[in-house]
Amino acid sequence: MDAAQPHAHSRSLVPPGPLVGGDWLAERLGAAGLVVFDASVGAHRGADRRIPGARPFDLDGALSDHTAAAPHTMPGPAAFAEAMRALGVDDGSTVVAYDGAGIYSSARAWWMLRGMGFDRVAVLDGGLPAWVAAGRPVEEGRPGYEGPRGSFTARPRAGLLVDAATVSAALADPAAAVLDARTRERFAATAPEPRPGLRGGHMPGAVSLPFGELQRPDGLMRPAAELRTAFAAAAGERERLYFSCGSGVTACVLALGAELAGYEDLAVYDGSWSEWGVPSPDRPVVEGS
Repeated sequence: MDAAQPHAHSRSLVPPGPLVGGDWLAERLGAAGLVVFDASVGAHRGADRRIPGARPFDLDGALSDHTAAAPHTMPGPAAFAEAMRALGVDDGSTVVAYDGAGIYSSARAWWMLRGMGFDRVAVLDGGLPAWVAAGRPVEEGRPGYEGPRGSFTARPRAGLLVDAATVSAALADPAAAVLDARTRERFAATAPEPRPGLRGGHMPGAVSLPFGELQRPDGLMRPAAELRTAFAAAAGERERLYFSCGSGVTACVLALGAELAGYEDLAVYDGSWSEWGVPSPDRPVVEGS
């Protein structure tokens, strides 16, 4: 073997940041201690093609709290830890999450793990579409795992996932910005909400920043300087950022973009519009841009 190309298993598994490229993952694929998660949702969930060895981070299944009113609610620490152990995740593992849509739901897996005190986790830039476009290997079959249980320990961090009361306070805080990852049409109530029973529009004082605007046409995340420009245009000088979306999933793409842009004081509204949009006098809604 060429000395300049050490065996994949000898390369550092510490992610260089919250986002890793396909080259980084390809060079380490199959290494002991590396866990690759397919965090796809909706139509991409359970597809019969995956990055080799990928395990299911099932946001539509075990990795949401189905006793909660809003979809994709964060499970409690015990349930989350059990799910991670069943998927073979150890406290010393490195996790890379991807999804079949690009960067859509994979950031939710990243943020949930961070919220449970686990930092050796990154999102695959461009997800499965970019991986396939680069000619990298895939294997047939749905994501699965039948190996040994892991030793994952949940160490919940306060403040990364927040509730409606916290967001209400943030809307009144001049030092905070609440950014909405839904499309501008849903934000303005010129397009209907996909979930029945929800009002159209947005929270008074929230700012529209659709998650797709943080990505390049090829589905990769924009460079850090461009991300910083996008967030500055939306949030101004405010450094404390809260993120909302339809059900707490693509809000995490904004969290990813904000971290890449250098912001540090970040929170995701777990219930997002699935909760706020339910008719309630306690949660006002406005229409228009």
